Amino acid sequence: MVHDLAEYEKAADQCHLTGDQLHAALFDEHPALFGHVAQAEDGTVVGLALWFLNYSTWDGVHGVYLEDLYVRPEHRGGGHGRALLAALAGVCDERGYTRLQWWVLNWNTPSIGFYRSLGAEPMDEWTTMRLSGAALGQLARGAVREG
Repeated sequence: MVHDLAEYEKAADQCHLTGDQLHAALFDEHPALFGHVAQAEDGTVVGLALWFLNYSTWDGVHGVYLEDLYVRPEHRGGGHGRALLAALAGVCDERGYTRLQWWVLNWNTPSIGFYRSLGAEPMDEWTTMRLSGAALGQLARGAVREG
């Protein structure tokens, strides 16, 4: 389903995740990733939420960062996405976490509308920054030489 999500987000060529990598991230002794699935009435998995912990230095507690939320197109509108988000909100509530946070592509207006209907608010005053590829390697090598 992660590859299906990448295709939906018009980035299939950027998704290199393997089943082994996903299994290791979810089921190692100290998992780096957590997940929930949504099932149809017949038990078929129709959606997923993959998440990890973040930390708010201002609040002094963890939060949940939702990396991927995906419901197969033919099962959208059936409450699966809402149920997955509600499960993550429940994790936050049970553990005293103060936020559930994620990104959504600006062009994905159906999802933005759905998230807003739940009370989610865009964080428009923030700009997402990323180091990857050659720039990440160059900074790392430079930091090693200087440090």
